[in-house]
Amino acid sequence: MKLIAGVDEAGRGPLAGPVFAAAVMLDPGRPIAGLADSKALSAKTRERLAALIKEQALAWAVAESSVAEIDALNILQASLLAMARAVAALRPQPEEIEVDGLHCPVVAMPARAIVRGDAQVAAISAASILAKTARDAELLRLHTLFPQYGLDRHKGYPTAAHLSALEKHGVAIIHRRSFAPVRRRLIVAGST
Repeated sequence: MKLIAGVDEAGRGPLAGPVFAAAVMLDPGRPIAGLADSKALSAKTRERLAALIKEQALAWAVAESSVAEIDALNILQASLLAMARAVAALRPQPEEIEVDGLHCPVVAMPARAIVRGDAQVAAISAASILAKTARDAELLRLHTLFPQYGLDRHKGYPTAAHLSALEKHGVAIIHRRSFAPVRRRLIVAGST
């Protein structure tokens, strides 16, 4: 049996918080029913499936790239870095990886990008779920430190409520300064 890992990220679009990635090698002898693109699942279903994935997968790993790395590299490169970190943390190492989207991280094994892979490949769906649940948990933690931004509701995405909070409270260390709405707020405030 060839060891193939599915890889996906969560959190490319938000204005705040790290970007997360996960890598998962499923056990063909222990299939997990209900795997799908994490965006198509309820939070409760994602949490239930995340626990099953962690219990039944051959291997799984979650990694992140920080806000500082996102601002220094750009969101695509930071996402690929988080993916490479997740793959590197897998034990055993996969022989090949399949990645959701158009781009593959730099890794030691063959990699294949699959557009809409999170809806077509079970291992990528599993990675999507682990990345999303890990990121959501981190944003809930950040909400306890920065409650004025409402991260518990919008998870850092550029909703009207988040943009309004940025106007009212300014930019915090959790915000991605390279993202246009945050950068505009910094310019208005006269700082960078």
